[in-house]
Amino acid sequence: MKYALALLAALLPASAFANNVQLESQVFVERIVTGPDGKEQTALQEPKVVTPGEKLVFELNYKNTGSKPADDFVVTNPMPAAVSYAGGESDGSVVSVDGGKTWGPLASLKVAGTDGVERAAQASDVTHVRWTFAQAIPAGAQGKLTFRGTVK
Repeated sequence: MKYALALLAALLPASAFANNVQLESQVFVERIVTGPDGKEQTALQEPKVVTPGEKLVFELNYKNTGSKPADDFVVTNPMPAAVSYAGGESDGSVVSVDGGKTWGPLASLKVAGTDGVERAAQASDVTHVRWTFAQAIPAGAQGKLTFRGTVK
């Protein structure tokens, strides 16, 4: 079964948020392609159509467009329903498995199993990814946050 890009549209749109920090989101599918030299290489491509098991890379680019540092900045990104979390590549990410009520490293979170018994949370349970900036983002500064997923 193939999933259209519309199912992956849970990423935040490019817009200005509090503290004049602008966010722009992109999603790529990671595929093995044959390069011009005939050797296989990994490429990030636009995910026009994706299939279960394909690896996705989510990028959130941020830039402080204001004239002052942005204090207490937090970025929260929901996981698309058709995608299982496959890890955060950017330092400082935490996840939620309950719709954003509680946060922590995946290994520390628990969920109720189908039998009602609490079990360790798994990547497929992740509902949101979050980064809290410990330091202010200086005026004009920019950066990128990245996490991965796998199409269910």
